[in-house]
Amino acid sequence: MVAGFVAGALFLLLADKTLPHEHVQSGRHGPDWIALRRVWLMVFAIALHNFPEGMAIGVGFAGGDLSVGIPLAAAIAIQDIPEGLVVAVALRAVAYTPWQAAGAAALTGLAEPLGAIVGVALTAGFAPLYPAGLGFAAGAMIWVVSHEIIPETHRKGHEQAATLGLIGGFAVMMMLDTALG
Repeated sequence: MVAGFVAGALFLLLADKTLPHEHVQSGRHGPDWIALRRVWLMVFAIALHNFPEGMAIGVGFAGGDLSVGIPLAAAIAIQDIPEGLVVAVALRAVAYTPWQAAGAAALTGLAEPLGAIVGVALTAGFAPLYPAGLGFAAGAMIWVVSHEIIPETHRKGHEQAATLGLIGGFAVMMMLDTALG
């Protein structure tokens, strides 16, 4: 599990270095793709981080134990709602039509089923890989939270609200785990 966890974090570190994306405070990262508009860099970053979330779901269901897969999928689905809204609102702000913005938001979510297929393919039928697969997905998601989300939520004096939101999110996940698992 530890090896998978480290591999997941390193996977996102590599993606951070090789794929174009943007941080609000520190600007553009990855290769300099001038043709990509600023908002599209943010959309691409959200799509990129959906892949390990999908892997986690795939690994969660790969063992055939619904008490693992369902709470995990429910928790990720809940946080995907505001994530999709962020994409749609950002695209609307730069004059995309509502249908274009909604379509692009939906497309960013397609990285999750792709990640789920990869997660299932890598671990299905081989139980010793389940911990490594879940560790990989966890490492990738912890990387995203630490490297992307926490810094963004703790800027401009929003530290307290962001921390309360984080605690509320964990509380909801623990309740889902208890209720569904």
